[in-house]
Amino acid sequence: MTANLLKLLFIAIGLYLIYRLIFSGKKGLTLFEMHFKDGRLTNHSGKIPEKFERESRKLAKAEKLTCTIRAERQGDVRLHISANVSDEIAQRLRNQFPFELYDKKSIDNSRLTG
Repeated sequence: MTANLLKLLFIAIGLYLIYRLIFSGKKGLTLFEMHFKDGRLTNHSGKIPEKFERESRKLAKAEKLTCTIRAERQGDVRLHISANVSDEIAQRLRNQFPFELYDKKSIDNSRLTG
């Protein structure tokens, strides 16, 4: 009886570990997230670059977009756009995004002085 319980416990622990390895894919740090509905910005979080926010609002209003735009940092910055947005509009949003703003390497000034 105890042997069966130990086997069952071992299988349960194994299944749990497999589940965690498959579905706990580490996401990057979310820099910002914007939600549009019918061309209007309904809510947002994080620090959005001003020019990108202005241009994406203008584009969303012109195209009556209902979507989510999210920027994540996983080593480099990635821009995620909802799948219901056409490829042409998604590319226009990516062209407006200032990737170079996030690609800057921090300079260590401590070695320069003294």
